[in-house]
Amino acid sequence: LILHKVNILFLIFALQYRIGQLYMISKHSHEQSDRGEGVEVVQNEPYEDPNHGNGQLTEKRVYLNSKLPSWARAVVPKIFYVTEKAWNYYPYTITAYFYHVKHISLLLQCSFLPKFSIHIETKYEDNKGSNDSIFDNEAKDLEREVCFIDIASDEIPERYYKESEDPKYFKSQKTGRGQLKEGWRETHQPIMCSYKLVTVKFEVWGLQTRVEQFVHKVVRDILLIGHRQAFAWVDEWYDMTMDDVREYEKNMHEKTNIKVCNQHSSTVDEIESHAKARVCQFLKHIAHPQRIDAQRSENSSQLILLISQWNFWEILPQ
Repeated sequence: LILHKVNILFLIFALQYRIGQLYMISKHSHEQSDRGEGVEVVQNEPYEDPNHGNGQLTEKRVYLNSKLPSWARAVVPKIFYVTEKAWNYYPYTITAYFYHVKHISLLLQCSFLPKFSIHIETKYEDNKGSNDSIFDNEAKDLEREVCFIDIASDEIPERYYKESEDPKYFKSQKTGRGQLKEGWRETHQPIMCSYKLVTVKFEVWGLQTRVEQFVHKVVRDILLIGHRQAFAWVDEWYDMTMDDVREYEKNMHEKTNIKVCNQHSSTVDEIESHAKARVCQFLKHIAHPQRIDAQRSENSSQLILLISQWNFWEILPQ
């Protein structure tokens, strides 16, 4: 298990950033959703916590198989998704991600499926990232890496680059901020920091370090791209109220769900019925005396190899 602390500076007050964050997430999710992949919003409603007070609970399903590297697609079914749950008690938020195989609860009990989760805690303060003890419950005995994300200087994957969203070239008409040069964090005001505590768990022998490092890099890239976009889109959301951005969020969620869900047209009952029949076929197959006893084997890499030899994922419904 590797823990990352990520600090991201942004040219605005923390209270104003709340609106920009909601706007950016909704617009970004809509842009990145297409042909059955992307973000489906399942739940978005007020939530009250006895410790943190009033907030917002959001649940999403993220379909992204084609965006995985080839080595990950080799052991992940085409119909998987990641559930995102976020509890927003701004200026404190919690986000958690869990791995699923779509609509197939039986498969989640199988020992060869990876134990995978991501947990992100976030706090926002009006400073330059100087609060080293902002997370009270941070485990002190875990390996960690602390990094600053520079929205102007850090490189992003080439396929996501847009000059119009580059803080080195963009300048806001409403705020006058932009065209950030080296050293901007020391000379610009107002400034705030988004502190993130990112924990990734992938408990599969032989793959754990590689997968956890890969996921941390993906999370970092997403945070960098998202904050660059929030900065470049500031003229679109700067004059919004909280009611305005909640209405925008609602409309964008509906449009995004249409883009994603139209590609998942089979009913849950149809998928589950077909899947269970296929799983029974698979379980009978591995019961053959010449096969490895899956219930007794404790070597997950052997099971993954065996599954790949059987083209296991090809028998699941697409």
